[in-house]
Amino acid sequence: MAKKGEYSVNNLYQGGYSALEPGYGDVFTGYRVSPSQLGAPTKPDTANQIAQVNMLLNQGIIPIEVGALSPEVFDQIPKQHFKEINRMAKLTGADISVHAPIIEASGIDEHGWNESSRQVAEKQLMEVVDRTAPMNEKGGMSITIHGAGKIPGAEYQMTPEGKRETSLYVVNRETGKITTVLSEEEKYYPGKKEIKSVLSPRDELEALNETDWDNSLSQLAHHKEDADEIIRKNEAQIMDVLPLLQKKEISLSNLNSSQRMAYGHILNADAYLRDARMALNSMFNKAYKFGTDEDKAKLQDISEKYRKALEKNRTLTGQSEAIQLLMTELRTVEPQIYAPIEEFALDKSAKTFGNVAFHAYDKYKDKAPTINIENLFPGMAFSHSAELENLIKRSREEFVNAAVKKGYSKSTAESQADKLIGVTLDVGHLNIARKKGYTEKDILKEVEQIAKYVKHVHLTDNFGYSDSHLPPGMGNVPVKEILERLEKKGYKGKKIVEAGGFAQQFGTSPFPIALEALGSPMFAQGEQPYWNQASGLYQGYSGGFGEMLPQINYETFGAGFSALPVELGGQRPGAKGSRMSGKPME
Repeated sequence: MAKKGEYSVNNLYQGGYSALEPGYGDVFTGYRVSPSQLGAPTKPDTANQIAQVNMLLNQGIIPIEVGALSPEVFDQIPKQHFKEINRMAKLTGADISVHAPIIEASGIDEHGWNESSRQVAEKQLMEVVDRTAPMNEKGGMSITIHGAGKIPGAEYQMTPEGKRETSLYVVNRETGKITTVLSEEEKYYPGKKEIKSVLSPRDELEALNETDWDNSLSQLAHHKEDADEIIRKNEAQIMDVLPLLQKKEISLSNLNSSQRMAYGHILNADAYLRDARMALNSMFNKAYKFGTDEDKAKLQDISEKYRKALEKNRTLTGQSEAIQLLMTELRTVEPQIYAPIEEFALDKSAKTFGNVAFHAYDKYKDKAPTINIENLFPGMAFSHSAELENLIKRSREEFVNAAVKKGYSKSTAESQADKLIGVTLDVGHLNIARKKGYTEKDILKEVEQIAKYVKHVHLTDNFGYSDSHLPPGMGNVPVKEILERLEKKGYKGKKIVEAGGFAQQFGTSPFPIALEALGSPMFAQGEQPYWNQASGLYQGYSGGFGEMLPQINYETFGAGFSALPVELGGQRPGAKGSRMSGKPME
């Protein structure tokens, strides 16, 4: 290293392999990846997956990930092709995995959420399992599914104080529609020492729920007050005859004109109160469905008070008083009608993933593929480790529920759920958190939190701003450090190099670059030299074309020890004379 002032130059020359000093020139020291663990995906926008697999096999790649991102393109792959890919894998020793098409597992779309959409997504993913299962008869084949196909998620900013939530996508839990994005906001309020307040997205969400609930109750209060005003003005005129009318002991013809008019107003008031009761019933239902456990206990007491009030006085005035009691009591609960989209989607997505994994186990038993949920980049749902961990846990619970319901023992179900539901960790997606202030240390913490669930890995590099899909070593993803931590947690599986962006731009395979960046050994036994030392290697005279023997050497002097020169160097092919004079020899 050369250093002067604040300027330094590292690795001017990386050196090469030397039998006397085999560690010399090791730029990528420490953790190394075996070439047999490094794989590549097929091109995801074509149905001709056989040609794609064949192309990768010709490069000597062993782990290969098959799949198309578009459901429409995936559907065009003939089922016979999956069987043929299995035969190709057997002949070559390849290890096949699958990337499922992008399908929103929760059932949320641009129109909101509904259970039928979730069920359709579940059936589509089950079909992916059934169509691709013939590619791997040994079992345990990884099927990667995006944790979020379409839905956005919370965004965070890393600050000196820690991770701070900066925005939330909010869904109406009753309708399933994404309603708004709540962001951190400055607001100003009178009557305080500091008129400026900074509200977090969670503060905004709490205010949204409180305001929406209060507004709904306030609207009902206006209708009830209209009914009370009508009763107050008209009940006295007809109070004596109203019970007789209700029992049909007298008819309207027995009333005078003012009584008939008052009776009409009373019927209107009764209609107002009936509408108020129906609306309050609906609000009580929402409060119970979306309230906390504490709210639900409180609502049981409120219901009992309301019942007693109705029985105590069955007149219109008594009904109005009971309705007022119910409205007042409902103001003491705070149902969460609006919720962050990840919290809303959690149970829906988990049910889909759990059912798909159980379908795989129930049908294929020990040969079942694993369902691995992939983290997407920040800004999409379930992109952070804590959220993804919750999704894995809930999906396993759904697997157990489905298995026990079908007759399997709980212990068997739990064991298989742990085995068949895991994470595909995309290190490039994780690295995009850098643009939100995450450091390498923060990213490694995310890895450590989710590491025990990882069953499959996607390797791709970027600079922390976008999903560039570069080969490892071309960006700032701490690939080596991530893989070291995963291995310490027990992961020794495949690493699929997703560098399609590079391949598209340069028209060449990114695989040799990945071998070099990851310090992979050149020999199957894992011995030195390593691919990152390739540029420093020299070959012997009979070792083929190399830096010491350029093409001109062979043209001039012949190849190897054959075709010795007739005179001092012989003839060059096609020449009409010696290399000296250029004239024909006599």
